[in-house]
Parts: sequence; C-alpha cells; structure tokens
Amino acid sequence: MSTIKPESRLNLFVGLLTGIVFGFLLQKGGVTNYEVLIGQLLLTDFTVIKIIVTAIITGMIGIYFMKARGLVKLHPKPGSIGSVVIGGLLFGVGFGLLGYCPGTLAGAVGQGNLDALFGGTTGIIVGAGVYARVYPFLQDNILKVGKFNKLTLPEIFDIEPWKMVAISSIILILFLLVIEIVGY
Repeated sequence: MSTIKPESRLNLFVGLLTGIVFGFLLQKGGVTNYEVLIGQLLLTDFTVIKIIVTAIITGMIGIYFMKARGLVKLHPKPGSIGSVVIGGLLFGVGFGLLGYCPGTLAGAVGQGNLDALFGGTTGIIVGAGVYARVYPFLQDNILKVGKFNKLTLPEIFDIEPWKMVAISSIILILFLLVIEIVGY
C-alpha cells in the first residue's frame, strides 16, 4: 500500500502537469534552442528575457489572484547576500559553460538535443556533487553572510500587494516595449 496521501498525489500530478506545460511553452518559445540561448548571453537575441519577463508578470498576477481567493499561501524564506552570490555564480557559470539553464536544459533534452542530454545532465550531476561536497564549508563561512528576513516586495515598500503587482507589471511591460522598439 502506498504511503502517499491523496492530496500529495494531487500535488504531484499538478506539479508534473505544470512541468510538462512549462517545458512545452519553453520549446514553443524557442528557448530550448542553443543559438537563442547563446544569443541572450551575447546580448544579440532577447527572446529569453522576453519570455522570462512575461512569465514573471503572469506568475505574479496568478499567485496573488489565487492568494486573494485563499487557494494558496505564500511562504517566503529568509535569505542572505552570501547565498544569492553563490547561487548566482553557480547558475551563471553553468549557463555560460553549457548554454542552458536547468529549465531550458530539460526542454532541450525533451526535444532530443544530444548536447543537452549528455553534456547538460553530466554537468548538472557533477555540479550538484561538487556543491554537496563543499556545502558544509559554504554553510559555515559564506551562505550566512548578510542575512535578510523573509520579506516580499509589498512588505518592503509597505504597499498593498495588488498595487505592487500593478506597478511591477507596468514597469515590466514598459521594459518589454522598449526591447521591442529597440529591435531586440
């Protein structure tokens, strides 16, 4: 007999379905294409940033809509400057060396890109292993540097969440328009 609770099974199913839809949309948006990703890194193709910003706007509106209806609860976690720097460096180095981030890597594997399948998965496994090995040192010496509380932007700016969503959405839409007008 399975020990997974019915609500956990539903969560797993919803997570799987969401992942499949996300991967499909990444592939249809063209961001599982190595040339598009390298174009973003070289600042010659802004397809990736357009998709990311669109996803941020959609996610922000969706999360706060569901929160207002009592369907979800936000559980922000505390962080630190050290953990942000280490995470950014690991992500950036991996992305720069391979040309894929974890999400686009999964989509590229799904569409049959052999470089993603062999190089990407090997890189993620090796990177995770190295991180696990050095984690005790990082935890004691770097990850706790510059701790900050678990705050959201509405809490930081002392503004109602929907006002923050509206302001952020307008700024991000203007950013997308500028990129489009400039020709990226």
